Amino acid sequence: MSISQSGPIRILLVDDHTIIRDGLRDLIASRQGMLVVGDAGTSNEALRIASEAQPDVIVLDLDLGAESGLELLPRLLDAAAGASVIILTGTRDVEQRDRAIELGAKGVVLKESGATELLSAIEKVHRTGEYWLEPGATKRLLGRRSSGQTDEPDPETLKINALTQTERELIHYIGEGLDNRQIAQRMHIAESTVRNNLSRIYDKLEIQGGRLGLLVYAYRHGLVKPAARAAN
Repeated sequence: MSISQSGPIRILLVDDHTIIRDGLRDLIASRQGMLVVGDAGTSNEALRIASEAQPDVIVLDLDLGAESGLELLPRLLDAAAGASVIILTGTRDVEQRDRAIELGAKGVVLKESGATELLSAIEKVHRTGEYWLEPGATKRLLGRRSSGQTDEPDPETLKINALTQTERELIHYIGEGLDNRQIAQRMHIAESTVRNNLSRIYDKLEIQGGRLGLLVYAYRHGLVKPAARAAN
């Protein structure tokens, strides 16, 4: 899916090492069409900047010292509903990297891969809406299930696990039959934010048919209670 964009790609950097953030700032500044709108070394700082700046892309390290990038990831997506998260990490734990994709990250870049790959990942994820996965990730995420490993979640579970708490709450209100204006009032957000979140939900769950398609999917997979009434 191609996404039409104008202006520079606005980027938030989240890494607990100041020297890494400074290096990334210099790298991104050298690339035409990209702009760093903030950098953070802690979860609280990252959430504050994400909420205020509403970046297009968040570059997130999984290891934030005493804090976990995996735990922070869904909260960042809640704070900046229109952002795509790219994991920039040096961890050798492929389970953590794959889990980040399940939680909603759109790409993974290893720190050893170099500057060009990170810049290319930022551009592709933002401009096209597609994923940027490291070699072997697709095989790990999808191939293991077909090889008979029953402890792997099925594709629908992977998609549902990628929903943020805000997106789940929005689906609940859709199940109650509320329109965008009513949902915005309940959630204390703008109607445009509701629309942006709905677009993200449709993409994540691969929903066809808009709100009705989402309702059918939500009832089928237990995202709304049977007692909730459908929207008109």
